[in-house]
Amino acid sequence: MDENLLHKDQIYASSVPLSDFVFDEKVASVFEDMINRSIPGYKTIISMIGVLAHRYYQRGSCIYDLGCSLGGATFSICKSLQNTNFSLIAIDNSSAMIERLQAKKWNLVGRAQDIETRCENIQDASIENASVVVLNFTIQFLPVAIRMSLIEKIYSGMRPGGILIISEKIIATDSSVDSLLIDMYHEFKEAKGYSKLEISQKRAALENVLIPETIETHRNRLKSAGFRSVDVWFQCFNFASIIAIK
Repeated sequence: MDENLLHKDQIYASSVPLSDFVFDEKVASVFEDMINRSIPGYKTIISMIGVLAHRYYQRGSCIYDLGCSLGGATFSICKSLQNTNFSLIAIDNSSAMIERLQAKKWNLVGRAQDIETRCENIQDASIENASVVVLNFTIQFLPVAIRMSLIEKIYSGMRPGGILIISEKIIATDSSVDSLLIDMYHEFKEAKGYSKLEISQKRAALENVLIPETIETHRNRLKSAGFRSVDVWFQCFNFASIIAIK
């Protein structure tokens, strides 16, 4: 069989019983294909996270990738800082994701082997002496009730001048614009090879798992936690990435 087909996301290609989306081994095995075909501008976001990390990293501090999945942002940062001594901690509560990240890092040269990986819930993780923190499509999967406390914990564990990068699926405040962005997004996914059945089934599976918010909600939360500068640096359809500087 073609090696590419082995890692192609076909989880919802045929009718499956409705169940909530889970980051298990089945998802981890096709996640790289899934994420690149599901999030417009994903490669740009990953690449620029490395650039932002290089700009804001402070010598002797820590870098955290919270909800790291297969380590897209982690390895981008590692590449960007390859000639720098740094402490990079990648955390995810999916053992399938962490195991694959660990296997991947041993196949890379340079500082990748020094990445510390932790399989734990990010709400339980300690954040200390951080100058760069990444939440790349992570908050949306957390219960809304704990999102503020997580941001406050991150803020408390960061150095002044440090940066928090948050990428999220978002809701537009205007309902007609929101409907337009969703339609455009579905057309994007069809152009990437997903069928209407796949789009519909995955949307149903994510309905109770991925809870998006407006950019204004994210902005207000970050400002309330104490971040002095907050703004959107990237948006395509109903996906955006925000920077917050302490």
